[in-house]
Amino acid sequence: MINGAMTLLKGMSLLLARAELRAVLWRMLALLLVLMLVLAGGVYWLLDYLTGLWISDGDAWYWQIVSWLLWLMAFVLAVVSGIVTFVTLGSAVSAPWLDLLAVRTEAISGREVTEQDQAWLPMIMQSLGNSVRPLLGLLLWGVIALLFFWVPPLATAIWTYGAVRFLSFELIDTNASRRSWDYRQRKSKLVEKRWFYLGFAGLAMLMMMVPIVNLLVIPAAVVGLTQFLSKEN
Repeated sequence: MINGAMTLLKGMSLLLARAELRAVLWRMLALLLVLMLVLAGGVYWLLDYLTGLWISDGDAWYWQIVSWLLWLMAFVLAVVSGIVTFVTLGSAVSAPWLDLLAVRTEAISGREVTEQDQAWLPMIMQSLGNSVRPLLGLLLWGVIALLFFWVPPLATAIWTYGAVRFLSFELIDTNASRRSWDYRQRKSKLVEKRWFYLGFAGLAMLMMMVPIVNLLVIPAAVVGLTQFLSKEN
């Protein structure tokens, strides 16, 4: 897990340190910022909805503590839902730029590679298509979480774990697509290095909760994994 988390941090460091990578980053930041602001409204609405369902009035001395804990769990659940949506849509709409980031990162690592010769729309649609099966898996975790909806700690934990697993699929998409991995191959790679990718996606989830930093996570993940996979090959 530590190795996975360090890979993401190394990707963030390289992204900000190299001018050729920053040049790509600046192109996508405005789009990611607009998407983040729109989704922030959705997260606020979901948080308000969940707190309205879970938190009621009470006079007992401990009720303020219980209410605070329930609010915290509602906040985590709402934010995790926003992160899942942001990564899915953000990875799709910035797919051509992410591919260019992978190309330039591999060049830094000493590999001669070429950018994918595809138009923007097909690349975006391909990225969305690659998200379908992982989203179905996430939906299953969501159904399980709903079964425990009135046990907030358990529902939050189940949904968060399912979201981290989903992020593992999403964050490898650019590199997996460049290597023509199908769903079965992607799943095999994630199972083979389960703890690495849980650490990688888990830290990505936490960093997504930090304003400004959250805009850098998707491109940093591509750079970090590109470095990691280039050394493996």
